[in-house]
Amino acid sequence: MIDTTRFIPTHRPFFEIHRRYWEKTLAHRRFKHRHLVPLIEKLRGNARFEVSKLGLSTQKRTIYLVKLGTGKTKVMLWSQMHGDEPTATMAMMDMFNFFGGHDELDALRQEILDNLTLYFVPMLNPDGAEAYTRRTALGVDLNREALSLQAPEARLLKELRDQLNPDFGFNLHDQSTHYSAGRSANPATISFLAPAYNHAKEVNEVRGNAMKLIVTLNRVLQTYIPGQVAKYSDSHEPRGFGDNIQKAGTSVVLVESGGYPDDPEKQYIRQLNFTLLLSALQTIVRKTYSEENIDAYYQIPENDRSLFDLIIRQVQVPLGGEVRTMDIGFNHNEVNFRQADGFYYRSAIEDLGDLSVYFAYHELDASGMQLVPGKTYPSVIANVQELRKLDFNRLFRQGYTAVRMARYAPKERVTYLPIRILTGQKSRDNEVALSANPDFLLQINRQTRYAIINGFVYDVVNNKNGVKNGLVE
Repeated sequence: MIDTTRFIPTHRPFFEIHRRYWEKTLAHRRFKHRHLVPLIEKLRGNARFEVSKLGLSTQKRTIYLVKLGTGKTKVMLWSQMHGDEPTATMAMMDMFNFFGGHDELDALRQEILDNLTLYFVPMLNPDGAEAYTRRTALGVDLNREALSLQAPEARLLKELRDQLNPDFGFNLHDQSTHYSAGRSANPATISFLAPAYNHAKEVNEVRGNAMKLIVTLNRVLQTYIPGQVAKYSDSHEPRGFGDNIQKAGTSVVLVESGGYPDDPEKQYIRQLNFTLLLSALQTIVRKTYSEENIDAYYQIPENDRSLFDLIIRQVQVPLGGEVRTMDIGFNHNEVNFRQADGFYYRSAIEDLGDLSVYFAYHELDASGMQLVPGKTYPSVIANVQELRKLDFNRLFRQGYTAVRMARYAPKERVTYLPIRILTGQKSRDNEVALSANPDFLLQINRQTRYAIINGFVYDVVNNKNGVKNGLVE
């Protein structure tokens, strides 16, 4: 049997020192290009870094290139080609802090810098980041532009790859938090792919090296997220950058940051990115990936869409004139506000019926409970001060899930109180249906046990509020 432990890079020190180099100005995902610029510009003051302007985005924002190291082997890393996928960008800023510093890991740091030349593109789609949206200002998906090259950002990436001809490339993304590692309850916190360069999914030395490197990185991540690593289907996408860069001779590793429980801003996943990328660089330096078995790549479970945010199990629901026992699956959908630098949740029923083959971040066993649609509180609330004085737990026990306000005009359609606010003459029927977002009570013997508000659970008996936000309509 092959001793695979000798392939594992020195990852634990990277993981443990991350907080020391955590870039504190990027504590939330919806940062903008203007927040990144001073962090990159200050690198000019450190002789280890070479900062240049790669070009301009559609809306004329500067796209930066940061160069590090003096080694023969070239590695290119690009992040945020989709504007709403910033986890690796945060990790890159932490990596810059690490490479610019001195500590007990100086030998590891210098080993990388002496043997590799690193080229970072921290934010390839700054216009998309400004609006916190996937696509560029032209409305195109940048990762489907590798052939047409109509977007300026696409041309810049293509020209950079052709100019450098790097040995390895890291295509860094975020993916839906609802992906699971195979058909399991485990979120696909990190997913990998060695993109196929043709429809036959052939494996040459270039793609094989990417696969072998992923095998090593999977083993590293199992230390921190056991059972939560997956891989994408390797179907060939002829328009994709990863596929085409692999075809051009660069070993490409796609990294997708998914979900992790109670990590909405992906700060733990950011730490995992920091750890896996530094581990990958060390592995490339030492070439230990070359001894890995490609078969182990195929054993990594594929992404599966098996996760909901909330599943209410076996609740009795009045539907179609009868009471039916079923499961209800909610997903919490993010809605941008304040120029897309913040968000709130607007939930929806994604599926209902028999969901026994699915899983959720939060599951509630409602066996023996009856679903009772919520009512609107009969008195009109005059102002916010009155609203804040309400005893929401008491309202839920009385069957109310919404209140009406005489004058309330927030800038965003959200309240951080555990209630739905109705304005004007609007009303709620709270029908349980696909794509709907009903508020309701779960009762046993007509006693309220839980309130479901905007797809979140309020534990009425224990007076425990799990509602992230209510909505204003």
